[in-house]
Amino acid sequence: QLQLVESGGGLVQPGGPLRLSCAASGFTLDYFAIGWFRQGPGKGRDGVSCISSGGGRTNFFDSVKGRVTISRDNDKNTVYLRMNSLTPEDTAVYYCAAVRSLYCSPSSLRYDYWGQGTQVTVSS
Repeated sequence: QLQLVESGGGLVQPGGPLRLSCAASGFTLDYFAIGWFRQGPGKGRDGVSCISSGGGRTNFFDSVKGRVTISRDNDKNTVYLRMNSLTPEDTAVYYCAAVRSLYCSPSSLRYDYWGQGTQVTVSS
């Protein structure tokens, strides 16, 4: 069974860092582009960042530019999202998603496999 599992969410202090993991099981991520999306309260699901199967990185939000690092460890079949200087506006459910493609896409419609999401709350 193909599955993505996010972890690392929780309560984060404003200004603090975040490290999320997306672990795949049932398939290898080597040939997949992996995107991170988030859905804040009352908002749509928006792309945050993506890493292509070749390792190219794309940040979709200007608001996260300079604050986000995405990386992948194919040996561990895991993709990581690191974000720093968090604000309450970063509060959301964060999802990882996979599409068998060389390229990233900011559209959630392109992705075939989704994790269940992990809640990130930025609050003091």
